[in-house]
Amino acid sequence: MTKNTVAHLTALLTVLIWGTTFIATKVLLRDFTPVEILFSRFTLGFLALSCLPGRIHFTTFRNELFFAGAGFSGVTLYFLFENIALQHTLVSNVGILVTAAPFFTAILSRFFGRKEPLHPNFFIGFLLALAGIALISFNGNVILELNPAGDILAILAALAWAVYSIFMKRIGELGHPMLPATRRVFLYGLLLMIPALFFMDFHPALRQMLLPVNLFNLAYLGLGASALCFATWNWTLKILGAVRVSIYIYLVPVIAVAAAMLILHETMTPMALTGIVLTLLGLFVSESGNTGFSVKRLCQRR
Repeated sequence: MTKNTVAHLTALLTVLIWGTTFIATKVLLRDFTPVEILFSRFTLGFLALSCLPGRIHFTTFRNELFFAGAGFSGVTLYFLFENIALQHTLVSNVGILVTAAPFFTAILSRFFGRKEPLHPNFFIGFLLALAGIALISFNGNVILELNPAGDILAILAALAWAVYSIFMKRIGELGHPMLPATRRVFLYGLLLMIPALFFMDFHPALRQMLLPVNLFNLAYLGLGASALCFATWNWTLKILGAVRVSIYIYLVPVIAVAAAMLILHETMTPMALTGIVLTLLGLFVSESGNTGFSVKRLCQRR
């Protein structure tokens, strides 16, 4: 099994866990605010990574800015924008808009760092996946409510994740092991998150945290979705590149719908099923530009 194959499987495992975090977060929101969940999960993730071997010594201020930029964009800004957006607009709107991250990543990669090739298939796949995610998100709700403040924040969240992907690609090129690199990114993310705690509703209750159901879900978010998944995602970024690995973000809403069916017993509508098929097709088409398959070539054969 080649390293690229392992990286693709790792990316799938990562989005599988990320796609199920919505359920854990939904349970925790009964007792905690979004910023309390955010700070708690990344603190737990940082402590878990601190128990593992490996250290990164200071080299240059320029390299240190890469870590700070990744922590600020991928930990602080992304999750704050996303959580606040959910308070101002529909979940379906946010679900659609944040999936613009691969598109932003592709565009930014042309201006920063090594230029990763963009094939026409990428844009075709992006549109297919976006249409599929729209069907999954609305899931039978034909009323689209536009809320400019929340929708703009959701787009900013997608842009923040794209910036994070570019920073992590540059960090990967420095040759640092991904576990200590992820730990340093978490540290900067937490430090830069502290100012937001003073003007947002941050008053976590220890008694509520120690409840078994909350403790389990916090551990799942902190150890699994944060410590483990950020490390595996950063490793795949290093192997596959920011554009190719970001395509897997399309699968997160698909997994979230499937998890809701299995765990929360939500029903699957024909619209959502069609959306899943379109999203998977979009993922395949986007990736096919790097594997030799070409929509243009297929049309020429016909």
